[in-house]
Amino acid sequence: MKLTRRDFLKISGAATAGLALSGMGLDLSTVEAYSWQLRTKDAKETTTICCYCSVGCGIICHTDKKTGQVIYTEGDADHPINGGSLCAKGASSYQIAQNEKRMTKVLYRAPNSSKWEAKPWDWALKEIAKRVKKTRDATFTLKNQKGQVVNRCDGIASVGSAAMDNEECWIYQAMLRALGIVYIEHQARI
Repeated sequence: MKLTRRDFLKISGAATAGLALSGMGLDLSTVEAYSWQLRTKDAKETTTICCYCSVGCGIICHTDKKTGQVIYTEGDADHPINGGSLCAKGASSYQIAQNEKRMTKVLYRAPNSSKWEAKPWDWALKEIAKRVKKTRDATFTLKNQKGQVVNRCDGIASVGSAAMDNEECWIYQAMLRALGIVYIEHQARI
């Protein structure tokens, strides 16, 4: 066992503090028993990809089996890219799910309005679909100037996300190409 000077000081300091407290008559057995219970003991583990940059580090997300809430995140040691380590942003990814300031409803601001109004999710999804269809119909090109069939939409572009895995990216680009969109880019190339 290789013991560094720093490790030696930590161990001897903890031992000294424990002896001092036990000599004062404090019972530390309940604290010790509690400290060894992991909060992730009965949690469901799910692997995911960090959503911040295009590196694609692996994260293990622990969720409570009863409530389904995220209780802890950590780097995935089996992941080939990061080997369990995370940057500061990736390490704080737990705060994405557990944050009282996180938006939980759709906010919409009409054109030329100065106020945001809460809208239901169904309305927002239908509005997005309606606007995509309107833009596609207005900017769709069936044939180019030479008379060749091109079936393309020049009025919509897409910038992909590094938070998507390969399968999600394939489905996403297949949907974009089905719409005739040719301006398809990805965050990692920009």
